[in-house]
Amino acid sequence: MPYKVIIERNTLRFAVAHFATFEDSCEPLHGHNYNVIIEVEGELTDVGWVFDFGALKAMTRALCKELDHKFLLQRDSNVLEIDEGKTNWKIRYEDKGWVFPKADVIALPIENSTAEQLAKWFAERIRGQLEDRGASNITSMAVGIEEMPGQAGWFREG
Repeated sequence: MPYKVIIERNTLRFAVAHFATFEDSCEPLHGHNYNVIIEVEGELTDVGWVFDFGALKAMTRALCKELDHKFLLQRDSNVLEIDEGKTNWKIRYEDKGWVFPKADVIALPIENSTAEQLAKWFAERIRGQLEDRGASNITSMAVGIEEMPGQAGWFREG
């Protein structure tokens, strides 16, 4: 029978700017103060836990810090025209255009900057770190990215 640990909100948050694209539209540039929720399931280790809360929080906080106060660029978008310059990113969508200094951008390997795709990005990064730490007891993981209270996108794997 698998056990589960959950870490959420509190210091697991980041503030970013983004715009998502939907069908034939592009949202205006805006921001969110996101909260992160991580659920990890698995069998107990020899020390009697699924995984160390402190280590899981530290991994998640580091990812939040990587994104905090940046513009999230959906690098794999199939609707945006994206040009990476030496010092900036130029982005176009139909008749709209933006230029962002590179220092203010984090280019993520996602198609759209939705909460669901951010949740998948977090899950993939956390999963890799768990594997690096030899956490072979982990059977599944779910990540929620909360845009505002009561509104979150989730990704579940395993």
